[in-house]
Amino acid sequence: EAGEHGTTADARGVEQLLTTILSQNVADQNTRRAADSLFGTYDDYRAIEDAPVEELAETIRVAGLPETKAQRIQRSLAAIREETGGAYSLAFLDALPTSEAKSWLTEIKGIGPKTASVVLNFHFGKPTMAVDTHVERVSKRFGLVPESASNQRAHDVLDELIPDELKYPLHVLLIRHGRTHCSARSPDCDNPVCVAHCDCEGC
Repeated sequence: EAGEHGTTADARGVEQLLTTILSQNVADQNTRRAADSLFGTYDDYRAIEDAPVEELAETIRVAGLPETKAQRIQRSLAAIREETGGAYSLAFLDALPTSEAKSWLTEIKGIGPKTASVVLNFHFGKPTMAVDTHVERVSKRFGLVPESASNQRAHDVLDELIPDELKYPLHVLLIRHGRTHCSARSPDCDNPVCVAHCDCEGC
């Protein structure tokens, strides 16, 4: 089956990983612009890995932290190529237990639990909860996660607490609620969901 970016379908997981790296700490529209620039500039993943880091950084500059993200992208591609013996595919992760697949990804410098969970849940359908800033904030305000918990701890708590079949839909709902009602600075505490479930008084 033909895949995106001149690859087989198996390599779409790599595209998901690179796009998620681009999305770190940046608005969605700039993630899309950076991804379009990245995949429109280079013919294949080898070209991205081999590009001068300064050139790659300029290509993805709209995503913010361009030098850092360029290095993370190239480290990720090198790790994948070395693991597979030359292929740019994450298909091997599908055969691993979720915890082992997440451990493999997070061993790459710059790949944290959120990035790993996005790839594993969104692309492979593995049961792991991706905890971005919205999910973490709402989970803490709703009392699902201790207020003092680190992002890693939030991932661990939610992975244990949330049934596997609800991890993806709850991720989507918490992000939507965080963006619409439960913002960091001006939350809409009077909406019915917050009134019923939020433990935070006035945020």
